Amino acid sequence: MARSLANRDPRVLYFTRGYTVHDQRFLTALVEESHEVHFLSLDRNAVEQSSVLMPPGVKQVDWLARLRSRHPWTIPRLVLSLKRAIRSVQPDLVHAGPLQSCAFLAALTGFRPLVSMSWGFDLLLDARRGPFWRWATRVALRRSASMIVDSQTLRRLAVDYGMRDNCIVMFPWGVDVAHFRPIEPCRSGPAEGDASVRILSSRPWEPMYGVDTIADAFIVASEILAARDDTTLSMTMLGGGSLAGYIRNVLGEGVVADRVDFVGYVPQQNMPACYQAADLYVSASHSDGTSISLLEAFACGLPAIVSDIPGNREWIVPGENGWLFRGGDSEDLAKRIVDAIGQRTRLQQMRRVSRTVAETRGDWSKNRLGIFQAYEIARTAEDARKKGGIR
Repeated sequence: MARSLANRDPRVLYFTRGYTVHDQRFLTALVEESHEVHFLSLDRNAVEQSSVLMPPGVKQVDWLARLRSRHPWTIPRLVLSLKRAIRSVQPDLVHAGPLQSCAFLAALTGFRPLVSMSWGFDLLLDARRGPFWRWATRVALRRSASMIVDSQTLRRLAVDYGMRDNCIVMFPWGVDVAHFRPIEPCRSGPAEGDASVRILSSRPWEPMYGVDTIADAFIVASEILAARDDTTLSMTMLGGGSLAGYIRNVLGEGVVADRVDFVGYVPQQNMPACYQAADLYVSASHSDGTSISLLEAFACGLPAIVSDIPGNREWIVPGENGWLFRGGDSEDLAKRIVDAIGQRTRLQQMRRVSRTVAETRGDWSKNRLGIFQAYEIARTAEDARKKGGIR
């Protein structure tokens, strides 16, 4: 049975699939607001395998589930184990996501109130994988008292799958705008007498993120510029992944070989320096809600060239803080890169616009309050359910 959320120390069971920097920030926000927080991961080893520190005061809950055991026939065992964990913690509410794994399992336990949270890919990709996934999505949403999403795109999809619009709280997960900030003076530009332009790619080298499109586009853009005797374009690529062979093959030869820096994985605390050393941010992702890396780039004052998908359209005003290109089209991306270089003198102004967007819409210190708005909606809905005698 859930305790009353009117207590001075609301008790939250935060249930997620792994453990990332995003989980850390949500947990930190809860602890800072004097919530008693219990953490449960679908992957029992997630915290040990992550380089992200668990916030002080968060109590980790052990249970029997393992991430690799997600086949439909394991659901009864997972639900039983989760019920035991809930009885042990006795939370005031369960905060769970992604939808088809954590929120779905929480919904099947019958516990109320449930605050579900979309991680983007669950609504954009997983919900379309087949009948079981659509059903799991609808079950999770139908049994949720409130929901957290990070973009209008996800909000619309959640409503399509049966979530009540007035129970959805939308806020970008945002960035720490004090940590991610521009350097002054800016790294480059005509004002400093440096006409070079360095673009930055920071997404994982996996098919979903279209980094192969970026590699191909860089080759084409470099060839176009070379024909104009312009050799000022260079690129920094962070991360790695399954496309490493292709990426290094394409970019390790010819005239571009000495213009690409492969940096590898960069700790989160060191990421601002990577953005600050660049002039343009590029992402070719095929699917995104609100991209945190895009907001990090904005916070550091970078204009962006990103794929023309619904999530990105919510943030990019072409010609003001960046450009859009046709997703998967390396020729179109190359054209946008060349166009941006042709507008070097405007980049400084665009940098200021990007920073303003991050400060006004992407500041995590402000956006985090949306968590507690979702909790209040859930509390109110649960009180109404009890008063109405609804089971």
